[in-house]
Amino acid sequence: MNDQRNLFAAIAVSVLILIGWQYFMPAKPPEPLSATPQATATAPSAALTQAQPPAAPAAMAPANVNPIEARATALNNSRRVSIQTPSLHGSIALLGGRIDDLTLAKYRETPDPDSAEIILLSPAGSPSPYWAEFGWVPTDPTVRVPGPDTLWSPQSGSALTPEQPVVLSWDNGDGLRFIRTFTVDENYMFSVSQRVENYGTRPVALHPFSLLARTGTPHTEGMYILHEGPLGVFNRTLSETKYDDLKKDGVSRHESEGGWAGITDKYWLTALVPPAKEQTTARFVHQRIDNTDRYQVDYMGGARTVAPGDSLDADFHLFAGAKQVGMLDSYGEKYNIDRFDLAIDFGWFYFLTKPFFYMLQILHSALGNMGLAILALTVILKLAMFPLANKSYVSMSKMKKLQPAVQALQARFGEDKMRLQQEMMILYKKEKVNPLSGCLPVLVQIPVFFALYKVLFVTIEMRHAPFYGWIHDLSAQDPTNIFTLFGLLPWTTPSFLHLGLWPLIMGVTMYFQQKLNPQPPDPVQAKVLSFLPILFTFLLANFSSGLVIYWAWNNALSIAQQWMIMRRLGVKP
Repeated sequence: MNDQRNLFAAIAVSVLILIGWQYFMPAKPPEPLSATPQATATAPSAALTQAQPPAAPAAMAPANVNPIEARATALNNSRRVSIQTPSLHGSIALLGGRIDDLTLAKYRETPDPDSAEIILLSPAGSPSPYWAEFGWVPTDPTVRVPGPDTLWSPQSGSALTPEQPVVLSWDNGDGLRFIRTFTVDENYMFSVSQRVENYGTRPVALHPFSLLARTGTPHTEGMYILHEGPLGVFNRTLSETKYDDLKKDGVSRHESEGGWAGITDKYWLTALVPPAKEQTTARFVHQRIDNTDRYQVDYMGGARTVAPGDSLDADFHLFAGAKQVGMLDSYGEKYNIDRFDLAIDFGWFYFLTKPFFYMLQILHSALGNMGLAILALTVILKLAMFPLANKSYVSMSKMKKLQPAVQALQARFGEDKMRLQQEMMILYKKEKVNPLSGCLPVLVQIPVFFALYKVLFVTIEMRHAPFYGWIHDLSAQDPTNIFTLFGLLPWTTPSFLHLGLWPLIMGVTMYFQQKLNPQPPDPVQAKVLSFLPILFTFLLANFSSGLVIYWAWNNALSIAQQWMIMRRLGVKP
């Protein structure tokens, strides 16, 4: 019996550590931007390729950009070509020819449909610069190539739309003409084609590159079950680098054929996609400039020589938008992007997590409400796990039935631990009870629990999805608070005293479920376990209401199943 209770205690402590980490070890807030940041990104060094290393230029902020001004002001200070699609609004800066202005037309800051669109990319000089840039690095440093201060001339397209590309050009005045063509689909995928025409008298060798540059460490969820930061797939292997780790390492290099690399937030992704069969070198880079952290993800292609009278092309794709599972799968298949769906952090139990997600989507389509879909999926999983859970609950019920006899043995042999264990084993053998018979079913259910937990936590389909009553966003914590009498008291409580109604319901279900289980013989262990419902109630109060509703509903189903088993076995619930 002690072994079984120790197992349950270990499981409880593991879950406690999982959800308590973010409570006791909150993520560090992003460091404030310097009063005069120069949003700097470094062009990939061609020394990473097999060619003779050239002197790499710096893809820095344009010289005439004023530091730290309103985003709208920074946008108005430069000439631009607008981007208009059903999913994206933004613009391309003619100075530098970079994509540095994107908002997500289908996603808002709050559930209010009139709230501001989510800002994904912002120009240099704004409070949080974040952009995508493309270009060339010459093997001969004397060759002039376009940079951040290059003013491109639009050749066609007054606006970039799914039906109309935008073509920009620039001539270096020394025999090279550069042409950059942007196209975009109705969702979040850009295609960027770079052409170099050599009308001079000598051959020129160039390396194509693409980069993502981000200034300042963004706010993150701060939970180890969710990766936020640079990531990519190189040689069919996912590589994830945390912001803090990149600060320590400075640079991380990856040689790969195809694949992809980018920067991910919980729900949003920017990712660079080189040609599938091309050998490239990718880097994750951190720099500390003017007391500000700068992060960069870049790709460098091999050297290509363009002869006089000839031209060469280099293509990249850029994904910039919401991490929708079906869309990432579709892009992966269409453009042969290796394991693109791993941009969503499905975790170790990927083989369970992704099927659970698709089941949730099917139920959402059928029921019309994500909250109802969560409840229905929980029932389906309960039914699938019914035989194993039944075995576990039968074992626990038999153990509870024997508690009076166990307590009598404790009173009789309490001072002789070895004799007590022997007598308990005799009792179990006589009553045909295996104290460990409930362990395996519990262990099998743990991956299922964590996989579903992961789905509800990381997928964007939960974001701003309403339930019923006071829950208008299943991805946010319960907005009610019993310590303000649900808004009747006009005072703001500390975060640890924010206790909504659904977390309270979850705590009550956990309490009653614990009461159905046999109490551990060790009084200290029993005291510790008795506080778990209270502790979990306050810890889960800060979690998304969708997760809390799932946990409360799962507890309620478990209580019903266990209660029926106990009644059938003649055990008083």
